[in-house]
Amino acid sequence: MEVSVNENNVDQALRILKKKMQREGVYRDMKLHRHFEKPSVKKARKKTEALRRSRKLSRRRAAAEGY
Repeated sequence: MEVSVNENNVDQALRILKKKMQREGVYRDMKLHRHFEKPSVKKARKKTEALRRSRKLSRRRAAAEGY
């Protein structure tokens, strides 16, 4: 990941870098790897995340269709 600094404006470059890292999921990944996660816990977490995503998608589709 690369961010260029224009006219010695480091604050703006840092903001751009933080946004890029947020979009890439770097912060989330760092948070998940902070402590060891047992495989069974990891599997359960991924399952609940997938369920949450599918419910969200179905709600959006229903709203788009007008239900």
